[in-house]
Amino acid sequence: MAEYYAHPTADVSPKAKIGADTKIWHQAQVREDAVIGSKCVISKNVYVDLRVEIGSGCKIQNNVSIYFPAKIEDDVFVGPSVTFTNDLYPRAFLWDDSRHSPLTIVRKGASIGADSVIIGGVEIGEYALVAAGSVVTRSVPPYGLVVGNPARLRGFVCKCGFKLDLEKAKKEKGGVSAKCIKCGKTVKIPASDYEKLAETKRA
Repeated sequence: MAEYYAHPTADVSPKAKIGADTKIWHQAQVREDAVIGSKCVISKNVYVDLRVEIGSGCKIQNNVSIYFPAKIEDDVFVGPSVTFTNDLYPRAFLWDDSRHSPLTIVRKGASIGADSVIIGGVEIGEYALVAAGSVVTRSVPPYGLVVGNPARLRGFVCKCGFKLDLEKAKKEKGGVSAKCIKCGKTVKIPASDYEKLAETKRA
């Protein structure tokens, strides 16, 4: 018996590596040399391209397409119908591996809302939150909250997903610290990332 579960309608390459207790549901496709960690949920009609890497504890919701090159770390949530692109200058009549965008990385604990588009080559920082329907064209800092098309930095969030109270943020050496409006935990934001938020507000 396999250590993971694949629904009878799923198409999982025998060359893929799948971790224990992962579940792959109806009509999902996992390509050759893809790597998926343990305790993941790969939902209905998900496409995982060849050589894509997905960590452990991830939830990939219905109709997500993850094209190579992409790496998703542990505990990442990807909402329904999210698309990861891989060609910055697409042409139907021109294609080879040299046209792939740079590696797209989603760091540990980040969440990507439904119907978002992730342009190839960006990095989404740990515990960042991409709002539903966003088009991410540039990298997102850790704990960053981005919204819109193109996605803009609008604040920062806690590990629990709720916003940090930046109005009461305290300046510290190297950055600021702010408390979560929900759980009350404090998160430190580096000065360089906090300045990015100020730049967005000035734009």
